[in-house]
Amino acid sequence: MKNQSYKIQHAVSPREFKQMDTDELRESFLMENLFVEDQINMNYTHYDRMIVGGVLPVGKDLNLETIDPLKSEYFLERRELGIINIGATGEIIADGVTYTLENKEALYLGKGTKSVTFKSGGETNQPIFYFNSAPAHTTYPSKKISEADAEKVIIGSLTTSNHRKIRKLIVNSVVQTCQLQMGLTELKEGSVWNTFPAHTHDRRMEAYLYFDLPEDQMVCHFIGEPQQTRHIWMKNNQAVLSPPWSIHSGAGTSNYTFVWGMAGENLDYGDMDIVKPSDLK
Repeated sequence: MKNQSYKIQHAVSPREFKQMDTDELRESFLMENLFVEDQINMNYTHYDRMIVGGVLPVGKDLNLETIDPLKSEYFLERRELGIINIGATGEIIADGVTYTLENKEALYLGKGTKSVTFKSGGETNQPIFYFNSAPAHTTYPSKKISEADAEKVIIGSLTTSNHRKIRKLIVNSVVQTCQLQMGLTELKEGSVWNTFPAHTHDRRMEAYLYFDLPEDQMVCHFIGEPQQTRHIWMKNNQAVLSPPWSIHSGAGTSNYTFVWGMAGENLDYGDMDIVKPSDLK
């Protein structure tokens, strides 16, 4: 367990949210240091019991172990897991089966998978594994999802600074899951706005991981009820939580890519309550 750590993040209501200062917002929603060499770091959230984690295996293989809040014999005893590789080519061994993930490929592991090992890539070939995990009521088959398997959509425009490619990786049109959904969105050069026009979906929570962002650039992530928005400045390889009642949108000082992950009431990707830009405050 010395190579694994976790933090519990309790849910925040809209009433509490309105009273928070910058430091309190960052403490409650931002995950700044998910990726630490030879560590598995995770945040156990009280939003639909989503777990958000990062793995950077450089000098050793890392085994995913259960954590005390789960009160389980092994991590996926009552959970499902989605993993996306945002680094160099890497390997994951799940119950004796080896899966090779290229950059921006995904792996779904079903409930009941007893052992999960993230293989070391060494100093010169470093995979960076990002994962989301949610409670599961049944077992669906584990599956690797490549770019060819993904459902791809190009939306937005350069005129509105939000021309982007959405890659749906772990969604019910691609792979069966209980409630977990994951994918990534790549902003085209010259575009900086994501998830715009903004929306909420009170049926599901969401988490974002921003990456492919130059080290000297930032993303300003917007959060809150549509008429009570706040912002959080974020760096490369940082993640942020979005409660079901909150918008989740951002603008960068450069283009970037982000992983989105959801858990909650349904698996309808299009279930969104759109907010007109002119209605935001």
